Parts: sequence; structure tokens; C-alpha cells
Amino acid sequence: MNLGIFGANGRMGRVLVEAIDSDVSATLISATVRKGSDWVGMDVGELAGIGKYGLAVSDLPSTDVDAMIDFTLPTALASNLDWCIEHKKPVVIGTTGLNADQKALLQEAAKSIPVVFAANYSIGVNLMLNLLKQTARVMGEHCDIEIWEAHHRNKLDAPSGTAVAMGEAIAGELGRDLNNCAVYGREGHTGKRPQGQIGFATVRAGDIVGEHTVMFADIGERIELTHKASSRLTFAKGAVRAALWLKDKPAGLYDMQQVLGLEAHD
Repeated sequence: MNLGIFGANGRMGRVLVEAIDSDVSATLISATVRKGSDWVGMDVGELAGIGKYGLAVSDLPSTDVDAMIDFTLPTALASNLDWCIEHKKPVVIGTTGLNADQKALLQEAAKSIPVVFAANYSIGVNLMLNLLKQTARVMGEHCDIEIWEAHHRNKLDAPSGTAVAMGEAIAGELGRDLNNCAVYGREGHTGKRPQGQIGFATVRAGDIVGEHTVMFADIGERIELTHKASSRLTFAKGAVRAALWLKDKPAGLYDMQQVLGLEAHD
């Protein structure tokens, strides 16, 4: 399957080059950067640090791709989706920190093309989301729930999209609206912890790739579920798996739970 990458010069873009190169079912035929970038014309393999690949970086995707992968910035989402819609190309979106309007763009695009959007493309994280739902069903009504996450110093959004997805999975299982029960950090005299809160704590430091821990704490016992990523390659491989899964799929908005067969598509 012929794949393309938006933002090949980005941190995840370079790792995606490596992930596609190592997958026997995928071939990278298009790697783009923004117009006017100094990276235009450079061999994408040399850009990614894996040696000469034989494909030059460009500022427009090839129309011969079977699917595109986008881990760029929220500001680039609209134009990238417009290109995919115009050329009827499926797309995997890994960009985090999207606002409500940008998420609405995904919904609109999914009326025309197949789109996979996930807060995290790690296989382990998506399995953990299922475990969180199961734990919430059994313990959630009787315990305090806290979500802790840590990432590198250069991450732009907080809490992470993955942490929010975990909170949404738990809140949904408990019939709650995360917007009404989430608490993002605490300071000063906060008083007794109200029942039903889902707390979030954020760390930004060094080169931490990604760590998430969810605590279900009752009186006398607690369960902690933790996922730690040591390499961005795990996210890139998941995204490539999602792109391959999109082959021949009808227009619609999908997620990694569906890609992995953990959840049926409506």
C-alpha cells in the first residue's frame, strides 16, 4: 500500500518514515513539508536518519498515494483535510490539541473520506482504554479517580490528548460528562474532595516520551493502571497499521479501538 506523510520533517514525521520503511506491507511514496521549507528536495531517508531512501521531500503530496498520515500541528489540519477530500484519499490523523472547531472538521471530512483519528496510536494504550472501562464499571462509583501523565518539555498541549481520552472513556462508562467532573490541577485550600471528580495532573520534563497512570483509589485498596512509552516508534507503527486498515473502508470517522477490533464501527 502506497502511503504519504504530511510534515515529514517533524518529530513524528521522521519516525513515521522509519516505521513505513520497516513495514513490508507499506511503501512511502510521498513525504511533504510546508511550502518554502528548506527541506524541500532533500532525500527523506537522510532527513529521517535512516540513510538514502530515494524519495525527495516535496511541498505537495503525490496523488498516487493510497492514504496519508498527518501528525502535524492543529493549524495545518484544515488544509491537509482539504487536500485529502479533494483527491479522495483516506487519512490517519495523529495531531493532538485540537479544539472543538477542528474536531468538527474531522466529522465533516469523514462524510466524504475514511478518517482514523485517535489520541494515541500505541497498541498498549488502546488496550489500556478497554481495561479502564472495565475497572470503571466495577469500581468507579465507589472510589476516587486520578489521571497522571508526563511528557517531554517540548509538548505543546496539556493535559495530553491520551489523558483526556482516558478520562472520557472512564466518564462515559460511568454516565458522566467529563466537562463537568474533570479537575485539572489543584492549589491552595481546596477542601474535601467531592465525590465523582476525575482529577488530572501533568508533568513536562526532559525527554519523556509518554507516561500515563490512572488510579482508582477506594478506602483500603487501590488499582493503578500504567502505560509507559519508551520510543515514538510505537506510535508510528500503530499509525501505519491504521493506514493499512483503511484500505477499501467506506467514508467515516474511525478510531484505533476499531482498527484493533476492540470496538465495532456504528
